[in-house]
Amino acid sequence: MYSYEKKLGKEFNHIAGIDEVGRGPLAGPVVAAAVILDPLRPIDGIQDSKKITPKKRDELVYEILNKSVSVSVASIGPRQIERINILNASLEAMRVSVSRLMLQPDFLLIDGNRMIDSIIPQETIVKGDSLCASIAAASIVAKVCRDRIMVRMNSHYPGYGFEKHKGYPTKEHLECIRNLGATKIHRRTFNGVN
Repeated sequence: MYSYEKKLGKEFNHIAGIDEVGRGPLAGPVVAAAVILDPLRPIDGIQDSKKITPKKRDELVYEILNKSVSVSVASIGPRQIERINILNASLEAMRVSVSRLMLQPDFLLIDGNRMIDSIIPQETIVKGDSLCASIAAASIVAKVCRDRIMVRMNSHYPGYGFEKHKGYPTKEHLECIRNLGATKIHRRTFNGVN
């Protein structure tokens, strides 16, 4: 998982991994994180956030926050997603997360196949959250942050089950939209939300 960082570490000092979560849901924000890992303090168990349990993610996010050189998070809400579309919202959240790092990175490793608007040298890695430690760390941070946002939304919008499905288009969620209507946090441009 650390092979990208080790290879780039010969030339660059502060390598940030960037990932986002929340492109597929019908409700809530898209959240991106940027993480600069400390090469002297490796973290065991880092992998794609989708492949680990919520309990393990919570344990790892604590370790990531404590052992990393710098960590930041950014989110783009439903109304802006509707204005600029989900792809552009994801890229913007990633760009903002990089700009919020306390220490400016000198190289970016980005999950996926799209670069972000930045003068910092960067490389995209398809399935980077499964191949690269810093991207996997960013995916864990972003996933934990977004899940916590959606759990909080459950108290604002009871009856929608946000604490369970986190806004993703499950059968239960689609049924809630049909029966209760869309909330302010639903993305109305997505199919099934009117």
